Amino acid sequence: MNFTLDFKPAMGDSSSVENLEKQLICPVCLEIFTKPVVILPCQHNLCRKCANDVYQASNPLWQNRGPVSTGGRFRCPSCRHEVLLNRHGVYGLQRNLLVENIIDIYKSESTRPLLPKTEQQQLMCDQHEEEKINIYCLACETPTCSMCKVFGAHKDCDVAPLPDIYKRQKTELSDAIAILVAGNDRTQALISQMEDICRTVKVRKKWYSKPQQL
Repeated sequence: MNFTLDFKPAMGDSSSVENLEKQLICPVCLEIFTKPVVILPCQHNLCRKCANDVYQASNPLWQNRGPVSTGGRFRCPSCRHEVLLNRHGVYGLQRNLLVENIIDIYKSESTRPLLPKTEQQQLMCDQHEEEKINIYCLACETPTCSMCKVFGAHKDCDVAPLPDIYKRQKTELSDAIAILVAGNDRTQALISQMEDICRTVKVRKKWYSKPQQL
């Protein structure tokens, strides 16, 4: 009860909400954790589905066998710590009920959408057909999927959530347009000024060209 009471006031602070969202982002899918959430021995959290995806990507022989239910190992995508699974596989990993409760509270208390909404069709990765394009490779300057970051061509690259890049580039484009508009206004003002000077010069030329009466 104490946690719930302390948590509510923070929801009114936009910076607190933003910081909370960052803490609730899965390092694989880069979205709000989807329950069930599992905690690894290194204390990092993953959606259980993402943990299974990471395991299967590390062990290609299991990719067509559905959710792993036997022992194995994979590395934490956050710190590369090796995670050893028991005979229950990812289902043997401990659930982080605290994080799941925080997600429930966040969803019930937040007055704005958790993630940017879009009516556009979701693009899927060419290399991982079941993975959607949700991150942006900063080095290659191309959209990609989370599995490409963990195990694919972009594993050594810095990435960012695609919605963040969209917002940043939209802002940069708006700023660039504003600069162009301002530059165009200055250019038009200079042109008008030059036209006024030309008219003044012509008038003075005509005046000086007239014979002067003594």
